[in-house]
Amino acid sequence: MNIAVCINQVPDTASRIEVLDGKIDSSRLNMVLNPYDEYALEEAARLKEQGSAVVFTLFSAGDASRVAAMRKALAFGADEAVLAQGEEPSDSHQAAGMLAEAMKLHYGDCLPDLVLCGRESSGLNRGEVPYLLARMLGIGVAGRVVRLESSGRELCLQREADGGVEVLKGRLPLVITAEKGLNRPRKTGVKAMMKARKAPVHMIEVSAAPAPGMKVSSIHPLDRTRSCRMVESVSELVPLFEEVVGEDGDW
Repeated sequence: MNIAVCINQVPDTASRIEVLDGKIDSSRLNMVLNPYDEYALEEAARLKEQGSAVVFTLFSAGDASRVAAMRKALAFGADEAVLAQGEEPSDSHQAAGMLAEAMKLHYGDCLPDLVLCGRESSGLNRGEVPYLLARMLGIGVAGRVVRLESSGRELCLQREADGGVEVLKGRLPLVITAEKGLNRPRKTGVKAMMKARKAPVHMIEVSAAPAPGMKVSSIHPLDRTRSCRMVESVSELVPLFEEVVGEDGDW
């Protein structure tokens, strides 16, 4: 069984985010492995430990700065890593396109049997890439999975639903997004990290990433200025309210 795990790097939540000329100043950010991806990595590692015929490969899309996060992910027991090398993707559609092309080039005529992803990136919290990737690969997808049982090429999945649990049955190949609660990610030790440093990271140049469907024109920090004005009657309050929200009630 070929298992592919897609990983992303995100800003450390302890990093101070500063905006410069309408853009986030990335030089001040410490980038780390996306926490949600650790659940996907742990599940792939457990499946590999259950069967010797499992080949566990990491995939990421972007520039060479991602290699450090990929090394950390390799410590979960992955056999190899593949970087779809190019400019950092500007949106989910572009990221999914780069990953899909890298998988097709890496596996050739055979697609991976199982693609595992974190439910979303903690950087933007969109959760779009796994679904776009599944469409580009032409396979099914199941999101926010909290339990996975495999029997040959048949999978029994569970995900939380309002007031209960939803049980799904699917057949490989399949894309699955891992929800918190699927497992408890392991703490990687020194031995695993040393082994990860020697594991191969293959660079695949993607020919032409899809054009981004959305572009962020500028970013501005939230204005947290507060003011307080006291009034003595309701008649004074009405014009003040109109001044703040506008006559049409638009903020």
